[in-house]
Amino acid sequence: MKLVIDESRCKGCNLCVLVCPYGIFREGTELNSRGIVAPVLDRPERCTNCRLQALYGRMLCGVCHMICPDQAISWVEEKPFEPHRVEVEF
Repeated sequence: MKLVIDESRCKGCNLCVLVCPYGIFREGTELNSRGIVAPVLDRPERCTNCRLQALYGRMLCGVCHMICPDQAISWVEEKPFEPHRVEVEF
């Protein structure tokens, strides 16, 4: 699974930046086509839902998805053998 921010729906409230327990979002710095500064994924490999959802077969966190008032955050299936970085924290 891979986390995606739909910039066409995002209004730049940055609630996801505030509530994410893993700190994978950061405030954006550039205006998008609608003139809104949308948050960006800083370190998405830290998201437990992205890494472990397939293993456990259920939603593990999803706080960012629940808090987003515009439903601009979602998960998409990754392509087979798509390279991605994995971060293990102790």
